[in-house]
Amino acid sequence: MARLPRLTLADLPHHVIQRGNNRQPIFTDRIDRERLLALVAEAAPRLGVALHAYVLMDNHFHLLLTPSTVSGLPQLMQAVGRGYVRWFNDRHGRSGTLWEGRYRSTVIQSELWMMRCMAYMDLNPLRSGAAIDVAEFAWSSYGHYAGQRHDKALTPPPQYWLLGNTPFAREAGYVELVRRGISVSEAMSLTDAALQGWALGDATFVESLQKTTERRVIKAKAGRPVREPAP
Repeated sequence: MARLPRLTLADLPHHVIQRGNNRQPIFTDRIDRERLLALVAEAAPRLGVALHAYVLMDNHFHLLLTPSTVSGLPQLMQAVGRGYVRWFNDRHGRSGTLWEGRYRSTVIQSELWMMRCMAYMDLNPLRSGAAIDVAEFAWSSYGHYAGQRHDKALTPPPQYWLLGNTPFAREAGYVELVRRGISVSEAMSLTDAALQGWALGDATFVESLQKTTERRVIKAKAGRPVREPAP
């Protein structure tokens, strides 16, 4: 079966996952991680892409972004991917591919999934055993939204501003949101949607998306299509 093109639409949030080849590490230390973040921070505004959140694990990373054009996201991932692999190989004396094929991504519904996706990303280090406290993991955007530091590369999504009327209230609200966490089924939905490329949202959202693209936005139901009875 032919591989579907990526679902990339302007002015909608996209959850992106990029994995290392054979699950090998793509970061070895602080310098590697800082380099990737610097590449994203440089390319995103130039290509009209808003970076909302990120988490950098040892062998993969997640990004939550909103492109202003259809071409912005793929151009960003191409620029970051090529630039980082070239730099990483030179620094570590290696050659060849670093990524497990192309990046995976999908569109998510802002109202339902934006904040859940951010919490999902912040909790990734806990799920993997890389940290025991989200506040202690330096390589996610949690510290920015929790008021621990300022990251000028990040653009808070509209839903973040609804957490409170003051910076302190919003930071406290975000800390509480992440503390409450998300369900196992929600985490699975976020992972599967990104890896398989299916839109994540309610029926109305999915229906509206399908009107804008010829590419299927959700998985077809199993079974043969129902045929109309013969006249």
